Amino acid sequence: MTNQVRGSIGSASQTPGNRVLWVLLLAYIFNFIDRQIIGVLAIPIKAELQLSDTQLSLMGGIAFALFYSGIAIPVAWLADRKNRVNIIAFSVALWSAFTALCGLAQNFWQLFLARMGVGIGEAGGVAPSYALISDFFPKERRARALALFSLGIPIGSALGVFFGGWLAANLDWRWAFIIVGLAGLPAALLVRLGIREPVRGGLDTVGGSASEPAPPFTTVASRLAATPSFWLLSLGAASGSILGYGLIFWLPSFFSRSFELTLTQVSWFYGSIVLIGGVAGTYLGGWLGDRLGAGRPAAYALIPATCFLISAPVFAAALFVPSLTLAWPLFAIGQMLALAWLGPVIAAVQHLVPANMRATASASFLFINNLIGIGFGIFFLGFMSDRMTSTFGDEALRYSILFGLGFYLLSSILYFAASGRLRRDWFTLEEGRP
Repeated sequence: MTNQVRGSIGSASQTPGNRVLWVLLLAYIFNFIDRQIIGVLAIPIKAELQLSDTQLSLMGGIAFALFYSGIAIPVAWLADRKNRVNIIAFSVALWSAFTALCGLAQNFWQLFLARMGVGIGEAGGVAPSYALISDFFPKERRARALALFSLGIPIGSALGVFFGGWLAANLDWRWAFIIVGLAGLPAALLVRLGIREPVRGGLDTVGGSASEPAPPFTTVASRLAATPSFWLLSLGAASGSILGYGLIFWLPSFFSRSFELTLTQVSWFYGSIVLIGGVAGTYLGGWLGDRLGAGRPAAYALIPATCFLISAPVFAAALFVPSLTLAWPLFAIGQMLALAWLGPVIAAVQHLVPANMRATASASFLFINNLIGIGFGIFFLGFMSDRMTSTFGDEALRYSILFGLGFYLLSSILYFAASGRLRRDWFTLEEGRP
């Protein structure tokens, strides 16, 4: 099995690794369809259930983030010891079922609890997938592989906006949840039947042998706690995600309120921004990470640092241009720059620990990123919008997003700081360090 996996990685076709990557990408697309569809559906949900922006932000952010972030670490600890394919397949089925249940909610608390269930399911999908991909692709190709996997974020988010808006406009928001939730169940079966568990760490050890047994969680936690670049990367990602998740949730409402677009118009306008800008940025970041980071680990942090520094003024300009014709390219460029961090940073985290710690390290990274990013970001923009309504009226959301751009600048500062530490913290098996 080891020779088969290693041989496939070294071949020109990369068939086994690519097949696994496409299957996991499909599952990740459904992950973000189910996660982000709530943003466009917030418009009819707010009208029907008579919710405030603060209530919407609690339902879209904290309800999901608390369980998603907290459960991800013990699930990843299990994934470092057990079959990752089975864990991922079960998780896809679970979050798909809870997404469908969102369509049965009749009030705020029922929807809040159903979104918690989505978070519980999605907790087992991402970190084990990172670790699995790292065992199918060698280190010089991991940033691109992980960037391609991360295309699930813009593609899934865009499809959630497209189909969520269309289904809500032509049926209603409950049917939108039910249809996209049930559509994800076949993806769980495909993961289970289409992927074979590879040798853990086979591409990072001499002769392709399996890595050492996974250590206790306390050992992994101690190692991460003593690795400054891990904290700088995690907090940099979290700062960027505060606004990133906030935008994907609130921009549909912004376009509806400030540009008076219908639900169908919002789905096409914003969905195309997320799809084109997001795909371009995610792939570009991974390509640059592999190209520039091969001999210079600092590049894995310098790429997102530079992109976030530029994206803040681009988004600020997009918020205040007078027409949609001007707004579209500015938002698309901002989206491209804002998602370029995914491939380089996720790959860098994989290189801070040995192979037998990767899933747990990834889950710890995601815990920090998502608890702060999803939990606080969506709430922050909604809370600020409610507080500014007395001053700015229907334009309050515009100014809430404007103030939130400061988090992109903070993220850039943290990534620049991380770039100075990465070489010292890089785990290199051949050299026996750190």
